Amino acid sequence: MTEASYLEGLNDPQKQAVLHIDGPLMVLAGAGSGKTRVITHRIVHLIHEGVAPHNILAVTFTNKSAQEMRERVEKQTRENFPSERAVMDSLPLVTTFHSLGVRLLREFHDTLGLRRHFTIYDRSDSQKVVKAAIEKCGYNPKEFEPRKILSMISRAKGDAVTPLEYKDAANSYPEQVTTEVWEKYEETLKAEHALDFDDLLAKTLLLLREYKHVRETLQQRFKYIHVDEYQDTNRVQFSIVELLTGEAHNICVVGDIDQNIYSWRGADIKNVLQFEKHFPRATTILLEENYRSTQTIIAASNDIIEKNQNRVKKTVFTNNHQGEKLSLYAGMTGYDEAEYVALAAKSLIEDGAEPSSIAILYRTNFQSRSLEEAFLNFEVPYQLLGTKFFERKEVKDVLSYLRLALNPGSNADLTRIINSPARGIGKVTMLKVIEGNRADLNKGALAKVMVFDAITEDIGKVAVEKPLSDTIKFIMQRSGIEAKLKDEGTEESLERIENLRELVTLASRFNETDPSEAVEQLLETAALQSDQDELKEKEEQNAVRLMTIHAAKGLEFSYVFITGLEEGLFPHERLDDGKTDNEEERRLFYVALTRAEKKIFLTYAHMRTIFGQQKVNLPSSFLNDISKKHVEMVEPGGGGGESSGYETTVYLD
Repeated sequence: MTEASYLEGLNDPQKQAVLHIDGPLMVLAGAGSGKTRVITHRIVHLIHEGVAPHNILAVTFTNKSAQEMRERVEKQTRENFPSERAVMDSLPLVTTFHSLGVRLLREFHDTLGLRRHFTIYDRSDSQKVVKAAIEKCGYNPKEFEPRKILSMISRAKGDAVTPLEYKDAANSYPEQVTTEVWEKYEETLKAEHALDFDDLLAKTLLLLREYKHVRETLQQRFKYIHVDEYQDTNRVQFSIVELLTGEAHNICVVGDIDQNIYSWRGADIKNVLQFEKHFPRATTILLEENYRSTQTIIAASNDIIEKNQNRVKKTVFTNNHQGEKLSLYAGMTGYDEAEYVALAAKSLIEDGAEPSSIAILYRTNFQSRSLEEAFLNFEVPYQLLGTKFFERKEVKDVLSYLRLALNPGSNADLTRIINSPARGIGKVTMLKVIEGNRADLNKGALAKVMVFDAITEDIGKVAVEKPLSDTIKFIMQRSGIEAKLKDEGTEESLERIENLRELVTLASRFNETDPSEAVEQLLETAALQSDQDELKEKEEQNAVRLMTIHAAKGLEFSYVFITGLEEGLFPHERLDDGKTDNEEERRLFYVALTRAEKKIFLTYAHMRTIFGQQKVNLPSSFLNDISKKHVEMVEPGGGGGESSGYETTVYLD
């Protein structure tokens, strides 16, 4: 076998990365530049050079990407070493960080005093134990929300902070409470021989850091290490990789600092920026040729990302054809925008595009609701990636309050919301209420049920008197749902509030209708749309994909629509503090642009109804960063051109 058989088709920087064997290597790979190909071919080259396959480790983030890489490695290995049985019997380990953690913790369970088959807690398991720990410490779970405390513990574990270090650094009262709760939480985990999701990495780091024999064993085993999506690593993941490499530093990391979009989840951009500081003999290779997108798309994405200061400078280019300009559509309202997107997608399909080759991207989940409605109205097949709007827990809870207030006999709704948010009403009490045996309740339980009764009675009165949007606002407040979500203060809870605000916006469309009839129309809309969505989900048909930009990372489509390009929405302004991380938001826009192969459609609305009120919007400042020569305005009918009032709608340089 010659080298040419697996080096064929690689460009010079790709070939340089594949042929690099010893010492640290950082490959900064632009979008669509073939980074996975580099890793798989580099692994084949290492085997060709005499490295035993079982001495090679490749780590990435998602099961999907690990599976794809594993299949590529196995295919390349079979093709390049067809007669070498020893190679096929000893394949490299390609896995995710968390799967690697489980593997190592099971292997060395005795060292940490764990059972080999330890239990892994999911998020809900952890939350229940944290709640119990809060109570054991003498605190009120209503005052110190278990979800919020767990989030603080989780972030600390991701930052490689031990409970003792956290305790020493705790300044605020909530941090001191978290310290106490964390201690009790760990006691329960240990007693039940359990680890939570964060422990799979935190305990792996402890294993490597504190036990020399384990560290040396693994350094001898994994002599060549690869890390994909390196820009997404947090502190604990970096530390694990650093300890595994040992003094040899035979590590290859591949990533793109311009696609670092998970800082809110703990991803540390410094892991890329300071790679050469941690590994002094490092070689850095730039993969700047894009094989996915047109020249116009690449030029527009470069216009966006070069404005960021906190990055390693690179200029992505492509030898693909020039391609079409980006289409920019300005709707008068959010509904106009949604209708344009649905009709434009329909037109693409009629012209021969596969529905599944079209992606509709948005910054936050609540935007999907009006888009879904438009796709249903115009009978365009679609599939929503993520939870459907009317299937989201917070939306279903509010609608259950509305249904129960007007139909007290609805036990399904009663069961769903009597303890949501938590009111201390147990299952036994709930069963007695359902069975109509309130006389059997003790005084304390009856008092809690009466509080709940008062809530539903108040909602029932408002629902038949006030406009529907006001009723939804009232339910959010009177039920305690809004206050609970605000108190949690997590990224997820803030997005849930945005979803409820979108429900208010939808309800405002029925404000001119008699209140009782308006309620019926809203509930009917929710029920019918959910049924149709469920049908589409089951069919798994060839359909347009609707998803957040975060969910689109790593995917590619022929046609991409990027919607909601308005100040405050994208770039996104956080609900809790009103702040915007412009650099991360710009990286997110860059990710969205570089998902497209052939054509991009940009859309925004001059006015959008948010939380039941119409708001006049400024176009996203990101639009000003794209050179005017790459964009054309389009009209609802699909016409376009630079003479269509483009200059007066949004100002592009």
